[in-house]
Amino acid sequence: MSTEFKDAASCWKEILADHAGKRHLLKQIEKFARDNTDPTHIVFGTSGWRGETGTDFTFQNLRVVAAGIIEVLMAQDKEVMAAMGVKDFAEIAERGVIVGHDSRFLGREFSMEVIGMLQSAGIKTWYAGEATTPEFSAAVVMLNAACSINLTPSHNPANYSGFKFNPSDGGPAGQEITSKIEEAANSIMQSALKPASVSPKNVESIDLTDIYIKFLEQRATLDLKKIRDFVHNADCLICVDNVHGASRGRIERIIGTGSRIVYLRTDDDFLFGGVAPEPSEANMAGVMKVLENSSAKFRIGAIMDPDGDRIRHADHTIQIPMNYFGAMALHFLHTRKGINGMVSKSVGTSNFVNAIAKAHGLDIVETKVGFKNFRPYLLPTSEKKAIVAFEESDGMSAYNHTPEKDALFGLLCAIEMVADTGKNLGEYLSELMDKYGHYYTGRSGISVDRAFAGEPLLRKLEWIKEQYRVGSVVMIGDHERRVADAITVDGTKLVLDDGSWLMIRPSGTEPKVRFYIEARTEEAKEAMMQAAIKITNEALER
Repeated sequence: MSTEFKDAASCWKEILADHAGKRHLLKQIEKFARDNTDPTHIVFGTSGWRGETGTDFTFQNLRVVAAGIIEVLMAQDKEVMAAMGVKDFAEIAERGVIVGHDSRFLGREFSMEVIGMLQSAGIKTWYAGEATTPEFSAAVVMLNAACSINLTPSHNPANYSGFKFNPSDGGPAGQEITSKIEEAANSIMQSALKPASVSPKNVESIDLTDIYIKFLEQRATLDLKKIRDFVHNADCLICVDNVHGASRGRIERIIGTGSRIVYLRTDDDFLFGGVAPEPSEANMAGVMKVLENSSAKFRIGAIMDPDGDRIRHADHTIQIPMNYFGAMALHFLHTRKGINGMVSKSVGTSNFVNAIAKAHGLDIVETKVGFKNFRPYLLPTSEKKAIVAFEESDGMSAYNHTPEKDALFGLLCAIEMVADTGKNLGEYLSELMDKYGHYYTGRSGISVDRAFAGEPLLRKLEWIKEQYRVGSVVMIGDHERRVADAITVDGTKLVLDDGSWLMIRPSGTEPKVRFYIEARTEEAKEAMMQAAIKITNEALER
C-alpha cells in the first residue's frame, strides 16, 4: 500500500530519513512538482534561486521564473541590456541561451520546460544536458551566447533544485539583472497568469566538456601538457570524489584514466548516498582512505559538489579547505608562474592570503559573500585583474579564467602545483605557513525556520553589531578579548585584539545563519567557534 503525503515536504522528510529504502517515493515528488500550483516568493540569493523540489520549486513556478526572464529581456531596459552585454532582445534571440542541469532529480524535465518557453519567445537554445557550472561559464564565452540557465542548487541537499542565470560574460548575474527578474517573476506569481507548458520543437545538444577543454587551452593559465605528463608518468596517485555529481566524467576527459587515478561515487544517485553533497571534511573520508592506503610519492585528493563549482583538497596527511588552498594558489601562480595582479577574496576568508599578498606587495580586495562580487576582477577587460579570487565556501577562479567558481580548475591547479614544486600539498602548505604565519579557520551554521528567513532574520542579526562595538568585550573561552574592529560589509565581522576574528551573517541561499571564525592557535579554534555560536543564539533569541 502506498503512503499518502499531504505535501512534498513531508514526503521528502521520509525519503531523506531512509534514502536506500524510500527512493521509490521520488515518483510522488515528481507528482507534487507537476501538480502543485501554489505560488512562492522568488529570491535570487548569492548564487541563484533555490527551493525544495515539489514544494516551491515546481514546474509551474519554474515556468513563472522563465516567463519573468523573457519579460525582462523583451523589455530591453538599458541597464539590463548593458549588464547582459547585448544591444537588444533581437541580439539575445540570435545569440541564444545555453540550458542544462546538474545530476539531480528532474534535471532534464525542468530543462525541457525552460527550453520550450524560450523557443516560444523566438530565442535560440542549446541543450547542455548534465554539465558543471564552470562549463556553462566557459561555453557562454566560447559560443558567444547571450546567456546560460543552469538548473542546479549547487551543494544543497537532495531535496533542493535551483536556477542559475549567467549573462554573456559567463559570470553569475548581478543584482541589476536578478532584481528585475525577481520583480517580474513575483508580479506574475501574484497575478492570475499561469504560464502554460510548451514542448520544445527542436533540441540541439552540445558537448560543454569539449568546449571547456578548448577554453582551458586558449586561456593557458594552467599548463595542461605538464599536468597530463605528471599524471601519467610520475609516481603519483590522484583520487577524485564526484559524490554522484555532474563533475563525473569531466576530469577523465581532461587528464584521462589509468592506474594512477581513482574516481569515487560516479554512478547515478539522485539522493547522493544520503549525504549533503558538499565538499566537507566528513565527506572527504573516502578520498583520505584511498590516499592513506597508497605508497605513491605524490598523493592528491579532491572532492567536488554536484555542479562542480566547489572543491576541497587533500594529500595523505591533511585536508586543505579553500581558506588555505586559495592562498597556496596565489603563491604558486605569482611566484612560480609569474602571474601579476591583485587578490580578491570574500570578507569571511582567512587572512593567510593577506599575509602572503602583503609580503609580495600585492593589493587585496575583500568583497561581500557571493562569487558575483568578483566579476570586476576576473573579466578580460578588468582594469585590476585577480591572480586568484576565492571564498571560504570552497569556490575559486583565477587569472584569465572564468568569472565563475570552478572545481575542475581547482583540481588541475593542485596537480600542476605538485608537479612544479615537487612537493605534496601538505608540504607546500606547511612551508608557506612557517614563512607567512599560522591561521586556523572554521565555519558552521544554525538552521532557522523557513518562514523566519529574509528580512526578519536580518533584523535579528542587526543586534550583533549594536551590541559588539569597537572596544567591547567578547569572551573567548575563559579569556576576555576586545573588539579591535567591526566590519559590516556582509553581516558582522568582529576582529579581536589578537588578530583573531569571528563573522556572523545570514545565508543567501538557505534558511540558515552562517558563522566563520579564525584563530591564531589550534587550541583557540574551538573556543572561537563556541563564542560565535553563543553570540548567534543570543541574537536569534531576542
